[in-house]
Amino acid sequence: MDAKTTGIVAYLTWIGLLVAYLAGDKEGAKFHINQALVLVLFSLLSAIPFVGWAWSVFMFVCWIIAFVGACQGQENRVPLLGNITIIK
Repeated sequence: MDAKTTGIVAYLTWIGLLVAYLAGDKEGAKFHINQALVLVLFSLLSAIPFVGWAWSVFMFVCWIIAFVGACQGQENRVPLLGNITIIK
């Protein structure tokens, strides 16, 4: 897969994230793989009662921003979480 396709696949599901990491162009799409991993990990906070629904709406908006950026071939950082780097 090329870098753009790898970036798009990374945002689809956590399985897509694994496929992008294992079979995709890791160097070309490292930014999108990292952003997708951050979104998946922080979306687990949606399980918190009373606050989780607002957090899940925020995470969905972040996912839309990141996915559209990947489709356009841009590196759009998501709000609040975009500076977190897990994969170097």
